[in-house]
Amino acid sequence: MNPAPKSAFKVLHPAGWAAPSGYSNGIVASGGRHVLLAGQIGWNPARAVFETDHFAEQVRQTFRNILTLLAEAGGEPRHLVRLTWYITDRDAYVAARQEIGRAYRELFGAHYPAMSVIVVAGLLEERAQVEIEATAVVPE
Repeated sequence: MNPAPKSAFKVLHPAGWAAPSGYSNGIVASGGRHVLLAGQIGWNPARAVFETDHFAEQVRQTFRNILTLLAEAGGEPRHLVRLTWYITDRDAYVAARQEIGRAYRELFGAHYPAMSVIVVAGLLEERAQVEIEATAVVPE
């Protein structure tokens, strides 16, 4: 019997580059199943309602939604390879960075995938302030 393939990750950090803070510049992932999550927003998915308009709390709920979907695929936070954030207010994001960082570390640990943050004019759900797409590679 052949052992199940494993996924492997290598963080890309070229010599001479400054260390990124709270993200990786790039990750090479090999093996495993690719899990692609649609953009998640900060609502309670059971009731499809927003329980807050506080930026950092919407981010925290968005993280929870990502973790729920990732677990459904058999994955864990350490399997994330990319997060793409869409935010509606750069100033609110910057003001909440410490609170967001605490929530991130609490829910995802010290694993930092490649990330991008894009400021947009608005999101489909009017009260949504953040939407995050996630990609993971889960070992088979």
